[in-house]
Amino acid sequence: MTDLAETTRASPHRHGRDAAGASTRNRRRGPGPGLPTRARRVLTDGREGRHSGWTTPLLVWLASRVVSTVLLLTVWLLATANGWRFASYRREGTFTAFLGSWDASFYRTIAEHGYPTTLPTDAAGHVLPNPWAFLPVFPALARAVLPVVGGSFWAAGVLVATLAGAGTCVVLWRLVRAVSDERRATRATALFAFAPTGFLLQVAYAESTFLLLLFGGLLALVRRRYWLVLPLGVVAAFTKPGALALAVALAVHLVVRIVQERRAMPVRDAVAIVVAGLGIAAAGLAWPVVASTVTGQPDAYLETELSWWTGFVGRQHFAPLTPWFTMASTWLGPFGVVLVVVVLAGAVWFWTRRGVRALGVDVVAFTASYALYLVAVFLPQQSLPRLLMPTAPLLGSDAFTGTRRRTMSWLVVGVCLQPVAIVLLWFLGYP
Repeated sequence: MTDLAETTRASPHRHGRDAAGASTRNRRRGPGPGLPTRARRVLTDGREGRHSGWTTPLLVWLASRVVSTVLLLTVWLLATANGWRFASYRREGTFTAFLGSWDASFYRTIAEHGYPTTLPTDAAGHVLPNPWAFLPVFPALARAVLPVVGGSFWAAGVLVATLAGAGTCVVLWRLVRAVSDERRATRATALFAFAPTGFLLQVAYAESTFLLLLFGGLLALVRRRYWLVLPLGVVAAFTKPGALALAVALAVHLVVRIVQERRAMPVRDAVAIVVAGLGIAAAGLAWPVVASTVTGQPDAYLETELSWWTGFVGRQHFAPLTPWFTMASTWLGPFGVVLVVVVLAGAVWFWTRRGVRALGVDVVAFTASYALYLVAVFLPQQSLPRLLMPTAPLLGSDAFTGTRRRTMSWLVVGVCLQPVAIVLLWFLGYP
């Protein structure tokens, strides 16, 4: 893998695995001291060591799934025994149905009936929440495995999400290793898997599938496998909104290479980068066109998305870069606007820190552009922690994994907040 911190210094004609000097040095000196004992053995044991790019992250994923499953099962058993009503009630009353709360019902509708050709409206003619806000890849995968799980969509969704979560941990580990080292890769993957939102890697949501594709595309970009970025980015664009960040990262990557390499940059690389970027951008902008074509309503997708805003800020007309200010001013008045400015200034400060910049241009460009996308179009509410999950490569920075003590502190915070998140999202709100 290309060490992204080395990308701007390594020869532009080398493949990532050959150009990554730091990655090569890490492989030579063996596993970092922060790895679990079993992972150390795997990494230093001849034949198994060659597969450490799978073994270590899968061990982390497995341990995190034990924790998340115990927490989810405990909450479900307590709720069932005490008659607590779930925020999103499921008539089946099973544990897998409990894992399919909220948005999973829309994915089930899509898997079983497809998308509506007419948008549902209220008495005043306003569009109501409907399946067009959710993209088709995850429900298609869940539908494909329905026969394997006996026809239960909830079980199918959980199976797809859990397997994708395992793949996400593997790809994230390899990505952070490519731009840093194995020790930080393991620490970052642990922080991601045990995070407050870590349980979402095994519920019937599209998050883990989307993250697997996004991180896979970013890893391919780091490795300069541009033609692989294209299909991963395109499929991600039809899994959840936000894949445009990959297109922006490709554009930044191209500019940096042109500036640094000038005439030395191969034309074939430039062509591949441009084609991949344009393809992902087109895919990222295609869903509103699809929704408009099928329903015959030009603003079908936009009105569908805005229908979720009404409970927070009432009926609004959309304008880019205003949702955060709209939400803050509605609930907190002028103080809310000041708070948003402070948060945005803090984000700029964070992304410009040396420890973050050490992750390299590609990771910084991707995560920053994804964060900008959230600021531009997303109304911040309880879904924000979930939607920030694509910025997980930043967990490889000094702020989170610079020292063992710092990593352990963040890990404890994540594990302690996970049951709180489950209760808040599954019983009081929705993620």
